[in-house]
Amino acid sequence: MDQKLSKYSNELGVLKNSGNLRSLKRISSSDYHVNLSSNDYLGISKKNIPRPKGNAFGSGSSRLLTGNFVEYEWLESELEKLYGRPSLFFNSGYHANIGILPALTEKDDLILSDKLNHASIIDGMRLCSAECMRFRHADYQHLTQILEKKRKDYNRVFIVSESVFSMDGDLADLEKLIEIKKQFDCFLYIDEAHALGVRGDKGLGLSEEKNCLDEIDLLVGTFGKAMNSIGAYVVCHEVLKDYLINKMRSLIFTTSLPPIVVNWNHIMLRTIVKMRMEREHLQGISTQLRNALKELNIQTMGSSNIIPVLVGDSQKCVNLAEYLQKKGFLTFPIRPPAVPVNSARLRISVCADMDWDELKDLPNLIKTYCDEN
Repeated sequence: MDQKLSKYSNELGVLKNSGNLRSLKRISSSDYHVNLSSNDYLGISKKNIPRPKGNAFGSGSSRLLTGNFVEYEWLESELEKLYGRPSLFFNSGYHANIGILPALTEKDDLILSDKLNHASIIDGMRLCSAECMRFRHADYQHLTQILEKKRKDYNRVFIVSESVFSMDGDLADLEKLIEIKKQFDCFLYIDEAHALGVRGDKGLGLSEEKNCLDEIDLLVGTFGKAMNSIGAYVVCHEVLKDYLINKMRSLIFTTSLPPIVVNWNHIMLRTIVKMRMEREHLQGISTQLRNALKELNIQTMGSSNIIPVLVGDSQKCVNLAEYLQKKGFLTFPIRPPAVPVNSARLRISVCADMDWDELKDLPNLIKTYCDEN
C-alpha cells in the first residue's frame, strides 16, 4: 500500500477492532417492519401532502447574489408571524451552527456550551476566535460557578444548549438557563432541532411549551427532523439578523437552496402547526415504550420521543442492533465519538405514525438478547 495511505488504513483497522467502524448502507423499506432510526418524528413522509409545482430545482448562487427568491421571503415571513421576531433561513442546521457563533463572537468573548451539545455546535465553536468552555451536561450549578469566576473577564458571553438532547433524549431546563443568562447579562442560544414540530401547542419547540420564546436571544430550528425536509433558521433581534447577513460565512459563501425546497418548507411549516393530535400521540406512545423498558430493568433515560437503550460496549451494541434488524426493527448502534466511550447505545426514535402494536414486542426482544449475551 502507498505509504501516504497506510496511516488511514491502520486507523480504520483500529476502528474495526473496537466495534466502531462505520459504513454506508442501502436501506429498503422491505428490509424492516418498524423504522426506529428516522428523525421524521411526525410521520410526514407517509402523508399525502401536495408538492409545490413550477419551481426551479437550482438556485444559481448564494442568497446575497441572485439566490434570494421570493420563496425565502414567504418562509421567513411565516416564521416571523409565528415567533413575533425576525428570522433568517439557512441551508441546514449544520450551516446554522457552524456559522452563527463565529460571526457573532470575537476574541474577548466567551462561549459556554453544554457538554452534550451536538457536533455542529462544537464545530462552530472550533471556528470561533472567542474562548470556549463546556459545562457539565445540564449542570447549571457548574455553569453558574464558571460565570461567577469568569464573567468579568469577557465582553459578551454566549450560553449554548440544545433544548432536547439528541443522544440522551432529555430536556434542558430552559427556565433555569434564562434565569442565569439574566443574572450574568449573557446571550442565550438554544438549538431546538429535536423539539421543533414535536413540543409546544403549535410545534414551535420546548421554548413554546415552556412559554419562553421571547426570552431566548438566538433560537435555532431545523427542517431536517420533524418536517422531513432540509434547511434551518434562527429567530433573533433585527440587529443580529442584519449582522449575520453581513458576517456569517456559512450563509454568505454557499449556494442557496433551490426555491422548490424553500417552498416545501413553507408548506411544511404551515402544516406542522396544525398537527397537535400527532404530537399528543407521539408523547403518549413514547412514554408507554420508555415505561415498558424500565419495567424490564433495561437502562434508559430522558423524557422525549428519543429513547436511548444503554449498552456500553460498542461491539455488543452492534450485535444487538443486528439482532433487532433481523426481527424487523430498523435500529443502528450509536457509538463513540457520537457518544462518550463505553456508552454505546441504541437510539430509538419513536414517530407519530407508529402504534403500540408495532412496538410492544421490542422491550422483551431487547431483554432476551441482553440476558443471553
